[in-house]
Amino acid sequence: MIGKVAVMGLLGRHGTKGSQVRLKVVKGVKRRDLMPHIEQHVERGANVYTDSLPSYGILNDDYIHGVIDHAETYVNGQIHTNGCENFWSLLKRALKGTYVSVEPFHLFRYLDEQAFRFNNRIEMNDADRFSLAITGIVGRRLTYKELIGALGAVTSPN
Repeated sequence: MIGKVAVMGLLGRHGTKGSQVRLKVVKGVKRRDLMPHIEQHVERGANVYTDSLPSYGILNDDYIHGVIDHAETYVNGQIHTNGCENFWSLLKRALKGTYVSVEPFHLFRYLDEQAFRFNNRIEMNDADRFSLAITGIVGRRLTYKELIGALGAVTSPN
């Protein structure tokens, strides 16, 4: 992964209410980098479906873990990662087509925006999402130095 930043995504399936996604910039894709976020956001004993990345092997201990190996198949009954793959497709399209150039120290902000859009896509239209986003910035300040990273590495508030 030279020259790339690792991003972890957790997608909860919620039927008619719509799936919800949580994203996090992580140090890497090793077990020690991923497990704290899974443990924080996924209830023990829950069904967890992943691709065949070996780092997820430990999930068998605390979760009902289903693995899909994309070299063999993409769906096995309820075991698939298609919802998350759909989100990655939307995210990549935004990063490459809309934003064009994203600095790594701002990546978490772009991730937050895309997660916000995705998570509010069913119950809100564009105008409602815009109004909600505007209410979220009242009383907050982003200086130019923070914007360009001149104050050092900007980190996610999460």
